[in-house]
Amino acid sequence: MNRLPCLLTFCVIAFGCRQEEGKMIFNGQGEIAGEVTQSTVILQSRLTESDTLIDGELPGSPGFARFEWSTDSSFLKYASSNWLIARAETDFIVKNKIDKLLPGTVYWYRLRFGLDSSNTVLGDSRHFKTLPAMESDDPIDFIVTSCFNYFRFHYGRLDEPGTGYQGADKNLGYPGLSTIRSLQPDFVVFTGDNVYYDTPQTDSMRAKSPSQLRRKWHEQLIQPRFIALFSETATYWEKDDHDHRFNDSDTISDFTLLAHLLLEDNPDSAALGQPSHRLGVDTFREQVPIVDPQDSDAVTYRTYRLNKDIQVWFTENRDYRSPNNQEDGPAKSIWGKKQRNWLKSTLLQSDASFKLLISPTPLIGPDDAYKNDNHVNSKGYRYEGQAFLSWVAENRKRLGQFFIIHGDRHWQYHSLHPLGIEEFSVGAIDDSNARKPRLPGDPKSTDPDGLIQQPYVSLEVTGGFLRVYSDVENRASLRFIFYDETGKELYSAQRSAD
Repeated sequence: MNRLPCLLTFCVIAFGCRQEEGKMIFNGQGEIAGEVTQSTVILQSRLTESDTLIDGELPGSPGFARFEWSTDSSFLKYASSNWLIARAETDFIVKNKIDKLLPGTVYWYRLRFGLDSSNTVLGDSRHFKTLPAMESDDPIDFIVTSCFNYFRFHYGRLDEPGTGYQGADKNLGYPGLSTIRSLQPDFVVFTGDNVYYDTPQTDSMRAKSPSQLRRKWHEQLIQPRFIALFSETATYWEKDDHDHRFNDSDTISDFTLLAHLLLEDNPDSAALGQPSHRLGVDTFREQVPIVDPQDSDAVTYRTYRLNKDIQVWFTENRDYRSPNNQEDGPAKSIWGKKQRNWLKSTLLQSDASFKLLISPTPLIGPDDAYKNDNHVNSKGYRYEGQAFLSWVAENRKRLGQFFIIHGDRHWQYHSLHPLGIEEFSVGAIDDSNARKPRLPGDPKSTDPDGLIQQPYVSLEVTGGFLRVYSDVENRASLRFIFYDETGKELYSAQRSAD
């Protein structure tokens, strides 16, 4: 039975739950497996009062829960976590880091939950696969995606009614998620803008408080296509500006003056700095399984060896950045000195044939010239971006095959920097949040001289995602494939280890 509730009116006979509470309890957002390694995973769920939105919100419910997992789908033998308590201060989310797993193994797991630990029911069984052993040549197949704008998908732009998704299956969520699920990837990487706190740009609808930020996650993750995808695959998460604070956010800035002038409700100027940087950071760490809940000091930049040939790096582009409006130069950084040194040293230490930097934002582009938000923008952090690309070029023999994959830009492209470094933009997940590209040679781009080559760029306004996999027949190669949201293959590039 799907997301079986504890029906307390009848639960004394059916489930042995307490009936005096007169309540129902659900795991309304399903479960998520995150940060899978060869031996560990973070499992997460949320206890709720319903399995559907109530007045646009999914209220949480206090209760008890534990995770149970097994290599056997029938759970004849299984291990379990300690009992976890769902509390309001953590948004009724329960999560636990599981260890001592076997590499390259499919694990089945489920949530046992109830109002107390002696009266419980079982949720649906889910599964994920641990990473292959580090010395293994087992193939890898994963998806990278970005830019999930809930309001624009369901309702369209405020100034263009009817521009949202028009399919009869809208209530299921983004069609691209079903396409991803059909490919049965080993895992999915979400590069940021997983929710949009600042859309639509009216003061009454823009999320600023803890409850408003949480609501954005609830309405997003309850969509059935998210729940179905998460039930079958592991995830990795990054955040960008819209799921940090607001468009092009840094750690100190207020909501942009231009956005202020466009707001319909003429907000108090004190609200322009909300949500705060600290609230954005804490909410992200709370809402997705990215850090061990027992480790409050865990950083969100990290690297994982996928097999003997492939290693990935995930950067944190919001927590440590200098102010956007600071003059560009050696002192201005998106990554911060500690993360930048970590990135370079771990890249040099790795002997993987393929090294993939998965970033929330681009390093090559091109992008819009007016922006000051990323490593491509001339008024942004271009000094650090170009210095890093030069360092990559100087260390090419030691680094081997190095590629950049990123989110944030709402069109797909494959770019080649004059230094020979390649970058893939994954685009937005659906058509309603996609846009026309900014091309090399465009005077309004960050590459007005046309120095960047683009073997591929999506000229149509098309949503989609990027698939990366190692060929089963030729494991010394890696293939990058762009798809649209319906599953149509748009472009493919293959690279060999040498």
